[in-house]
Amino acid sequence: MKLLDRLRDLLRKAPEQVLTTDTPGLSVVAEAFDIAEADSAVLARSHLLAADRPAVLRHHLRLPGDKVAEATGLLAQDGWELRPMAGEYAADEVLNSGFVQLHALRVQQLDALHCAQERSRMAGLAQRLGGDSLGWDALQPSPEA
Repeated sequence: MKLLDRLRDLLRKAPEQVLTTDTPGLSVVAEAFDIAEADSAVLARSHLLAADRPAVLRHHLRLPGDKVAEATGLLAQDGWELRPMAGEYAADEVLNSGFVQLHALRVQQLDALHCAQERSRMAGLAQRLGGDSLGWDALQPSPEA
């Protein structure tokens, strides 16, 4: 019986790691900051993107500080997580202009249709709240990770 158990253990696949917004070793595999470029073109030119695997879609937003709570609530309804952008530049902008640099993050399969829909949604949300949607990027674990 022990031999069969050992054989089963050898044949079992290691469980695949579940991707989260906090998965270590994520790197940018696609980015879209030019509003004139179609999302389909962005995905097509990305040689690092593993299209069959989920990715963290990260939108870059600039919102008035007093609208962050409202944006957080609206985005959370669809599974988005809103986080402040790290870095000295982001902190300086809050002090100088009252705007906050934020990331809206969610794990999903990437395709041109959904990327375009979410880009449009983020632009509409930012405009409604008096801010800007700067673009998006996608992150996946690096192949070595």
